Amino acid sequence: MLRLALVLLWLLAAAVSWWTAPRKQSYEQARADVTAGHVTAYQWGDSWATGGSPRPWFGASGLRASSTLGPLFAWRTPEGRVYWTDTDSFDQATTTGAVDPGNYSGPGAVGIAQDLRAGGLEQRAGEVRPLGVAVTGIGLVVAAVFLGVVVAGPAPVLGTRWFWFWLASTAPYGLGMLFWLSRDHPWSRPVVPAAMLGDRERRDRGILGLGLGILATILISLLLLTLHEALGDRWVPLPDA
Repeated sequence: MLRLALVLLWLLAAAVSWWTAPRKQSYEQARADVTAGHVTAYQWGDSWATGGSPRPWFGASGLRASSTLGPLFAWRTPEGRVYWTDTDSFDQATTTGAVDPGNYSGPGAVGIAQDLRAGGLEQRAGEVRPLGVAVTGIGLVVAAVFLGVVVAGPAPVLGTRWFWFWLASTAPYGLGMLFWLSRDHPWSRPVVPAAMLGDRERRDRGILGLGLGILATILISLLLLTLHEALGDRWVPLPDA
């Protein structure tokens, strides 16, 4: 039952992260959503805090902000979707005097800022991915259960404790934990040959777990980039792609 609960938590975190992952939109679409009031929260930034490479757990890159606002503009819609655009792609805007251009990175950012003020949306500045906290919390719960069983539970059968620790720590998106659940079958030990039970050296070692985790990170990164090119941001969002 606990194994099933962990898998369901992983699926929940994956689904929430995919739904709320920032997807790139055009500058025109950003202004259209702002003008229509189709914005429940927004953020300014100048770069993504992390790259598009896989991470140990789910969660999209966050926006870094500097002294000026922009050029990146991210917003959340009423459906819970998050989009972003680079306002530097638009270099002309009619200044109305509603905002101070010196506070923004360029004309494109000024144009959106003026639309926000005109629509009465300025007060909606804030975190565009509030469910990110829940996803992080799920990750902490899953990690705590995993570490508790691997460290304090019965000795793993098909790999040493260090093997599973390093694999789960380095493989992206919690896939090491899923591999542990499917291969080592914690809480319901599989029947193994007597020779294996008597020869602990045959179990996978820590260095192998580290190597497999690094290899998985590289392969999944290449796979995501390929799928992103083939399917686009809608199905495989990469914030800084």
